[in-house]
Amino acid sequence: MASNVEDLLKKYALLNAYQHGGKAQPKAVLGKVLAENPQLKSQVREVASLLSRIVEEVNRLTPEEQLKILRDRWPELLEARRKPAEAEEKRLPPLPEAEEGKVVTRFSPNPDCVLHLGSARAAVLSWFYARNYKGKFILRFEDTDPRGKKPKKEFYESIREDLEWLGCKWDEEHIQSLRLPIYYEHAERLLRLEGGYVCTCKPEVFRRLVMEGKPCPCRELPPEIQLERWRMMLDGSFREGEAVLRVKTDLSHPNPAVRDWPALRIVDTERFPHPLVGSQYRVWPLYNFSCGVDDHLMGITHIIRGKEHLTNEVRQKYLYAYFGWKYPQAVHYGRLAITGAELSKSKIKEGVETGVYRGFDDPRLATLQALRRRGITPEAIRELMLDVGVKAADVTLSWENLYAINRKILDAKAYRYFFVDQPLTLKVSGLGKSYVSRQPLHPDHPEKGYRELHVEVSLQGEASLLVSRRDLGLFKPGSIVRLKNLFNVRVERVEDKLVEASFHSESHEEARKAGAPIIHFLPEGETVPCQVLMPDGKLLEGEAEKTCLKLKPGQVVQFERFGFVKVESVNGGVKAVYGHP
Repeated sequence: MASNVEDLLKKYALLNAYQHGGKAQPKAVLGKVLAENPQLKSQVREVASLLSRIVEEVNRLTPEEQLKILRDRWPELLEARRKPAEAEEKRLPPLPEAEEGKVVTRFSPNPDCVLHLGSARAAVLSWFYARNYKGKFILRFEDTDPRGKKPKKEFYESIREDLEWLGCKWDEEHIQSLRLPIYYEHAERLLRLEGGYVCTCKPEVFRRLVMEGKPCPCRELPPEIQLERWRMMLDGSFREGEAVLRVKTDLSHPNPAVRDWPALRIVDTERFPHPLVGSQYRVWPLYNFSCGVDDHLMGITHIIRGKEHLTNEVRQKYLYAYFGWKYPQAVHYGRLAITGAELSKSKIKEGVETGVYRGFDDPRLATLQALRRRGITPEAIRELMLDVGVKAADVTLSWENLYAINRKILDAKAYRYFFVDQPLTLKVSGLGKSYVSRQPLHPDHPEKGYRELHVEVSLQGEASLLVSRRDLGLFKPGSIVRLKNLFNVRVERVEDKLVEASFHSESHEEARKAGAPIIHFLPEGETVPCQVLMPDGKLLEGEAEKTCLKLKPGQVVQFERFGFVKVESVNGGVKAVYGHP
């Protein structure tokens, strides 16, 4: 037969061996060859005979020798298998009126909670656009509500840590609670421009008037009275709730929320001290004033945020008109929901405070701390947010959207190990020798090495193994089951905690002929205790192979046929947190 056919057979035999721990499977190789060269179907007997010889030769090589031949002769096959773990960054639509080197974006969290997947969207998109245009990305803590959405000191640092982990490095940082004099200066300037006024009306009176589109009595008082009232707000003459500085807008605007919106109010900081400045200030800007002023002073060119801020844009444009400023370009995206994930900061905080959750890194949560604990990579989160993009439509994702991306990233580098949860005993009889089962640390990278599982056989020809209770349904009397990279057994008897079987054969080919399922196992007595914290908060108990004692806290591995886990501790046993299948 022609040499090119031999080359084709050898190429796919080597590739198949490389993918399956050093042992090529003739049927799988033949299928690949006939798919690439259908003309050979007419000579299938001759091809199969030649393939049998080639597979035998290939299987005599060490995995390292197989890999070397592949690299030397067919490197393109390896490249196809080894696509970059991180998917290519998705291209977002261009920003309006954007110039390279001049784009400035910001991420503006309120440090009243940790970051979660919802907040990651604004951070990733704003950071990506700034980087893509070689511009500037600003982190700005919007912490000017010491009473309602009260910031806490620990959240400033946790947000920084989350952003650094996410890979969204910022170029500047600002904290609004340290900028109060700047807001006071602009408030006074607004009053002098007659673009604002200090309102002392009762809230219910003002609400009735504004709904009717009528001005309150305070609106047209002269600037000198407005400035005097402003000083009274600052010096304590007015108490909390007695005065508020409002921005003059169109009282006939169709949205009542736009009409004469509140800009600064008094907070009793003796009762509600701010975590950074205590009770130093008593007049605090509301969101639209501090945000509007800062976006201009910090040179923000593009705001990327949720469409719930569309009304805020309308409000802030009145402020910009009074000051003669140009409003930044704003890109508003739809709401993001994830099925089964709580993205309400207030509910997350309440759950942690009441003990429903064991902390902000509880694996039941969608916080970045919880995802990091579970072994979700920052690359996966960034890619997911770039996938979702800046669509105006609301988006609902499932956890599987994130898992699928993370799986691609981890699959290429995570080492493999055996973990048997809720173990039951498998007694195998009829064995004539002890076995050493070599299990690859990574099925696609034999050069990374192997773990060895030693199966000791008694004088009576019996071995005792552990298998997972989840596999109990695969054991039917008379059926054949293959223990991965070990041997095949025939099931004789099944009880609740014990499966009795007899040795059937060694070869994988025999298992294929019998249609045998392949399961993992552990030699009894050669294990270490292992606990895995699951996403529902439950603790799964089991046994892991002794090799796992070499793992390091923080390492992400794959427990074969179970899922990816992140190791938390290794101390005579292993504690890990489940990521996903």
